[in-house]
Amino acid sequence: MHKRIMVVDDDPDILISLRVFLERQGFEVLTVDSGEDCIEELKRGFKGIVLMDLVMPFMDGLDTLNEIVKKGLNKDNIFSIITANGDPDTDKIRELGPYIHTLITKPFNLEQLILDLNGIN
Repeated sequence: MHKRIMVVDDDPDILISLRVFLERQGFEVLTVDSGEDCIEELKRGFKGIVLMDLVMPFMDGLDTLNEIVKKGLNKDNIFSIITANGDPDTDKIRELGPYIHTLITKPFNLEQLILDLNGIN
């Protein structure tokens, strides 16, 4: 089971609350506030689960994931997209679908999130 999680979100409140919650569940948590920082952490060798917000300034979650795949940084990582947008760009989702483990809609149930994360092998 993966116990390392990188949370990628431009909202500091979400970063803080998910860090506190996930650390209490026994996860090692890294938080970054942009797609660019996510890519840098992957280049530095991060391996684990990446919970990435869909809507972020400069580079959204799908563009970030696309860059990660192009650079070959997706190996040994599991990606879940978090979105408040009920209908994200379906063409991009379809194209990147093989790399997305789950699409999680905000607001999400924290208990269900933990069940989903603990179910990742």
